[in-house]
Formats: sequence, C-alpha cells, structure tokens
Amino acid sequence: MRPLKLTLAQLDFTVGALNQNLKTILATMQAHQDSDIIVFPELALTGYPPEDLLFREDFEQLVAQAITTIATAAQHSVVVIGHPQRVGNELFNSVSVLYQGQLLTRYHKQRLPQYGVFDEQRYFIPGHQTGFFDYQGYRIGLLICEDIWHAEPWAALQREKVDLVLSLNASPYEVDKHQQRFHILQQRIHEKACPVIYVNNCGGQDELVFDGHSLVLSATGELVAELPHCEPCCATLSYSSDAGFSGIDDWRPYASEPLALIYQALVLSVRDYVQKNGFKGVTLGLSGGIDSALTLAIAADALGAAQVHAVMMPFKYTSQMSQDDAQLQAERMGVNYDVVAIEPIYDSFMQQLSPLFGDDALGTTTENLQARSRGVIVMALSNKTGSLVLTTGNKSELAVGYCTLYGDMCGGFAPLKDIPKTLVFALARYRNQAQEVIPERVITRPPSAELAPDQKDEDNLPPYEVLDKILTLYVEQDWSAAAIIDCGFDRADVLRVIKLVDINEYKRRQGAVGPKITSRNFSKDRRYPITNHFRYEIERQLEGSSKP
Repeated sequence: MRPLKLTLAQLDFTVGALNQNLKTILATMQAHQDSDIIVFPELALTGYPPEDLLFREDFEQLVAQAITTIATAAQHSVVVIGHPQRVGNELFNSVSVLYQGQLLTRYHKQRLPQYGVFDEQRYFIPGHQTGFFDYQGYRIGLLICEDIWHAEPWAALQREKVDLVLSLNASPYEVDKHQQRFHILQQRIHEKACPVIYVNNCGGQDELVFDGHSLVLSATGELVAELPHCEPCCATLSYSSDAGFSGIDDWRPYASEPLALIYQALVLSVRDYVQKNGFKGVTLGLSGGIDSALTLAIAADALGAAQVHAVMMPFKYTSQMSQDDAQLQAERMGVNYDVVAIEPIYDSFMQQLSPLFGDDALGTTTENLQARSRGVIVMALSNKTGSLVLTTGNKSELAVGYCTLYGDMCGGFAPLKDIPKTLVFALARYRNQAQEVIPERVITRPPSAELAPDQKDEDNLPPYEVLDKILTLYVEQDWSAAAIIDCGFDRADVLRVIKLVDINEYKRRQGAVGPKITSRNFSKDRRYPITNHFRYEIERQLEGSSKP
C-alpha cells in the first residue's frame, strides 16, 4: 500500500461563526488538496463549545448546509470534520468523513463529559457504534476527545483491526494537561499497539483556552511529532503500515517550559477575546504594582503596543515609586500612557456623600471609593474609544474578596483571574527573561493596594506563599478545614481564609470572565451557592460551637 499523506488542521474556530469557519475549512482544503486526508478538530464547524446555540433550529439548518458544501468541495482529499448532527429527535457530537460529495462514514461521540467546564450531556446523547472507514487499503479508526480517555472505545476500534486512529479534540488547556494527554495516549497504545494522530483545537473562547499542541504517536507509543503550543497551524506527514510516519519537515519547535506554556495561553486568550468580540484594543489601570504590570505585558504581547492604553490614576496614598515604575514600564513597552489623578473625583464624591455618612469612621468605605473612582475613569475611556477594560486582579485576591465591586473589578476580561499571586510573580520574572519590561522593584517590593498610608497586603492576610497553598487545598482540591490544619497550617489562618472564600462568592459571580489555567477555576469548575452557611458547620466541627 502506498503511504497516506495526512494534514492536521490545528486551527482557531470561533463559536457560532459558521460562515467564517466554513471559509477557513474550505481554504485549508484548497491549500492542502495534495493530501489524502485532512483532519479538523472536534466541532470545528461550530466552534467549541456552542452551548445553547445547539437548541436553535436556524443554527442547525446552517450547519447542515455547511456540511453539504464541504462534502461537495472535498474532491481531492478525504475531509474528517467535527460538527453537531441531529438524527430524528436526538443530537450527537459527531465527526463526518466526506469525499467527492459522499459521506464515507459518520461517528457519534460515545463518552460525553459532564464535569468541570464540560456540559455535553445537556445537549448531546452518546453514540454506541464504532467509527472507522476504509481508504486506499487502510482501515482508519475515529474517536472524539473524551472517547480516548476511556478503554472501551479504543478496544472496540482494535477489534475492527484498524491501522491508524484519528482523534478529534477540543481539549482546553490547564497546567500539566499536555502531559496528561500524552500519558493517556501512551496508555491506550500500551493496551493495544496502534498509532494515533491527536488533533486539538487552538484558540481562546471566553474562559477556555484551547492550546493545540496536537500529537502524533507511533504504534510503540513513541512521540513522533507535536504541533506548537497555542499557535494555530497546519502540518502534513505521511503514514504507511510498513514504515510508520515520515515526511515530517514542517513541524516547528514548541515551548516546553511550564511558565512559557502558561504565559502563551494567557496571551492567546486575551488576543482572541478582544479580536473575536470586536473591541478596538484594551484599557487598563496601571498602578505600579505586580498584577497590573503583568497584565500590561500580556496585553501588549497579545495585541501590540498600539492597541493598549495604560492609565495611572494616583491618589494621595500612591507612592512616587509606583508612579515612576508605571511610567517606566509603559515607556519600555511603548504603549499609550496617561495619568489621571482621582483626588478631585474622590473629593467630589465625598462632598456629596458626607451629609449621608455623618461623623462615623469610614475605613473601608473610603478605600472602596478610591477604587470606584478609578473604575469610573477606565469605563468612561472604554465607552469613548470602544476598547475593552482589562481587570488586573489575581486568583488569590478574588478568592478572599480583596477586590472592590464596581472598582478594580470593573471591566470585561480578567487575564489573571485563575493565576494565584505566587504564580503572578513567577510569570513576571519569566516575561522579563526575554526583555526586562517590568521594573525589578515592582517584583521585589511588598505588594500593596495603596488605599491607605503604609498599607501592605500581608497586614490582613497570611503571606502569599502560605495563602496560595491553603487556597489550592480548599478551592481546587476540596480539602476540609481539619485536613488543611492537620498539614501544619495555622488554625486561625485556615479558618479566616475559608471564611473569606465562602462569604465572597457574591463578588466572584459579578466579576469578569477570565482564562482557565488551573484544574479548578472560579466559574464553571467551582459552582458554590452564594447563600451558603456551610462555614458554620465547619466552625461547629472544629470548635464545638453552638452557632446556628
């Protein structure tokens, strides 16, 4: 048998953009018409996840028309494409194999994930038939994403004596996810030797980042090749039963250092969110602190300096060091930069509100009023310019509520929403390896919101190295307070952190969307009720309290 020439289309498909996605698919087919088979990702035609668009009849009709168009255009190559497919009253997550106007086969996804960010059982029903097709003397098996994480779909293909498996995926990025995929593929191959081509989606979609990083493994489980991380591209190789894979001459180097993978995922998420939603760049408050400094670097790398507007909004508590560092970073990165003092705005608010406040000490009220004065400014600039406001808060602050609703939480996208504070520092140092754009003392000075004289974050919180460890155990791993304390953490710290996490759910519900990076983010991954008294049960268990 002659070798098969296969093209892997690791491309960026926008949810709901049926016409544009179709154009991308057709252009790829045209550019690679010398390939025998072109493989696109899971639900490539609709983008992933289409969510409740799947309930729309007009959406369904346009999908069907597009599949017909692709089948007609597939004159030179077999096209393997993911899309939703209705059969009677049942909707499937499907892959069609199209060639010269014909449907060679259609396979329905068998394992529908219903955990974390996945909600496929809301829309689809599972398929039950094994998917494969015969072409040029080869028997080629089909799986869709979650299928390959389970032994039985793989075993069913091997009973059909397939020569090669094509796995179509829309697998979102999270830390260490690439290694998990690789090990799962090796495990399947260990169960029954068979080469695998794993094609993954690549692009940002709201809180999800699809990192591409497609894989090719031999029948012995050896990594033959992989596509770049967070970079849409196509790559072509040849396969024969005798010689295996060959002709891999257009694969580019990939980033393997963990911080590089995370940083590239954040850059891709910002770029796609801004561009896919039609914003004319971004605006953010640049405070001279580490969070806004990292956010600015990500934004400039994602969009280019010309599309980034940084605004320093000093108050009487803002140090000269912060003002100098903010200006220095803006100059180093070449972004648009302005200074708008908030004191006149704050004073005006206070003048109007003082009769209502009376003589009581204000404390946090004045701190929040500063943040909300800044929120008014950045949102006004957004309205005037059509830019998107990036919020700059990190996961640690969001977890414990150290952020102000309608203040520093104002905005439409939160690049650091799933980035713990300790990781913020690590990413800032990583970014400076290429070019020192973030001033060194921004990284080394003690973090402070500068909303009060000589204020430091650790005045009211455990050190971030401790806080982030507690948050990881409680938020991402669901450990009990007792179990965390038994690990050696201070009892008072644990109880305070858990209380802060629980009582600030209402804030997080109103926060901007941001990219998922960890195994459990504050959104679809972790769905806790706002009204939640379970913390009283925790206190009762630990302290024997009679609190109701």
